[in-house]
Amino acid sequence: MIYFETPRLRFRDWREADLDPFSLLNADKEVMKYFPKTLSTEETKEFYKSIESEFKECGFGLYAVEVKGNDDFIGFVGFHRATFEANFTPCIEIGWRLKKDAWGYGYATEGASACLQYGFNTLGLEEVYSFTADINEPSKRVMTKIGMSYIKTFHHPRVEKNNPLSKHVLYHVKQK
Repeated sequence: MIYFETPRLRFRDWREADLDPFSLLNADKEVMKYFPKTLSTEETKEFYKSIESEFKECGFGLYAVEVKGNDDFIGFVGFHRATFEANFTPCIEIGWRLKKDAWGYGYATEGASACLQYGFNTLGLEEVYSFTADINEPSKRVMTKIGMSYIKTFHHPRVEKNNPLSKHVLYHVKQK
């Protein structure tokens, strides 16, 4: 199923054929630079299953993204229920992960902006959060470009405190 589109991108259900490129994406050290580790093929399969489960439970999730015209899977943009222990959870988070070949074209900003509109206008979400490691300047720029506002810095409870990725920034946007 196709959920929504932009002039250049399509946001759709996941397919079995996405597993191999998804595994490559999650194993790429540069793509996963702001995450504690890369993911193995088995960890990617588990992640894929959790994405599928969230769609069944919530009616939303991390949408598979492809570029119109070539229909190649380039990653995901979408929503996730963040449930780790923090004073802003549980909440709905928007996130993205795109393969390196897709960087530099504005796809993350275009996709996240369209996803927010879909979330507010179709899914009826009232507010959305996003967070990332404080050193992840590219994602912080996307958050700002899509109209999110910085709220605070916090230490992610699932990342060891001595890890440079522990310090996170929290952004937020409400439906207008």
